[in-house]
Amino acid sequence: MIRSMTAFGAVRLESEPGSISIEIRGVNNRYLDVNLRVPEDLRFAESRLREILNRRTQRGKIEIRIAYAAATGAVSRGIDLGTLHALAEQLRAARAIIPDVPAPTLAELLGGGERGALDPEAWMPLCERAMEQALDEFTAAREREGGRLAQAMLETAHEVGGIVDRVEAELPGLVEGQQARVAQRLREALEAVSPEGFAQISGAELSARIAQEAGLFGLRVDVAEEIARLRSHLAELRHILGDPGAPGTQASLKGSRGKRLDFLFQEMNREANTLGSKSAALSVTQAAIDLKLLIEQMREQAQNIE
Repeated sequence: MIRSMTAFGAVRLESEPGSISIEIRGVNNRYLDVNLRVPEDLRFAESRLREILNRRTQRGKIEIRIAYAAATGAVSRGIDLGTLHALAEQLRAARAIIPDVPAPTLAELLGGGERGALDPEAWMPLCERAMEQALDEFTAAREREGGRLAQAMLETAHEVGGIVDRVEAELPGLVEGQQARVAQRLREALEAVSPEGFAQISGAELSARIAQEAGLFGLRVDVAEEIARLRSHLAELRHILGDPGAPGTQASLKGSRGKRLDFLFQEMNREANTLGSKSAALSVTQAAIDLKLLIEQMREQAQNIE
C-alpha cells in the first residue's frame, strides 16, 4: 500500500483513571524523525510509545503531542495531618529565606503535592491503546493521500509511455530521411566537381557509400536500448505503485517505496538525457525535454511517499 508521509491523526480516550489525548502530525522527511512530547507524569510510557510508533512507520518527520487529565477520584486523597504539619514547617523555613514563597493549594494538598504519582499499571494500557488508535487514524490518512499521489504518478507515467512509443515509431523514418539526405549531398558534391561526375562512379559504389553513411548515422541515433530501459522502468513503476495491471505481487516489496521510487526516477532521467544526446531530429529533442519534465513531476510527488 502506498502511503504519504503527510497526514494527521488524533484520538481521545476516557478510562477509570482519567482521560488521555494524542495528536500525530507528519510531513515528508528523508528518514524517520520523531518529536514525542510527553507530560512528565507519563514519562514512564515514553519508551513503549516510541516502540509502537517505530513498528508502524518507516519515514517522515512526525510530531506527537500527548495530554492527560486524571480523574478526580484517582488523585484525591484525605489530608494527612502529620504531613500537613510537616509541610507547614517546611514552608516557614523556606519563607525565612524567601519571604514570598506561595502556600500550596488545596488541590495540591489533596494530590499529595507530588508529580509522577500516576499508577503505571493503570495508565500504561491506556497510553498504548490511545497510541494504537491514533496511529490507525494517522495511517488511514496516509494511505488515502498515498493513493491519490499514486494515481497522479500513474497518469503521468502513461504520458511518458506515449512519448516513448512516439519516438520509437519515428526512428525508422529518421534513418530513411538521412539516407535520402546523404544521397542528395553526394550528388551535389559530384556535380560540383564535374558535370560528368556520375560517370566517374558506379551505381554500386554510390549505393555502398550511401549505405555506409546511413549505417553510421543509424548507429549514432540508435536509442533502442534507452527505449527498452524506459519501458522496463515504467513497468517497475507500475509495480511499485500497485497498478492492478502490473506484473508481480506487492508482497515482494520490502523497505521504503519512496526510496525505491527516488532511485527509479534517477535512472529514468538518465535514459532521457541519453535520448536527448543522441537526438538527430527536433522532434526527438523535444521528446527528451518532455520526458525530463514528466519524470521530474513524478519525482516531486514521490518525495511525499513513505
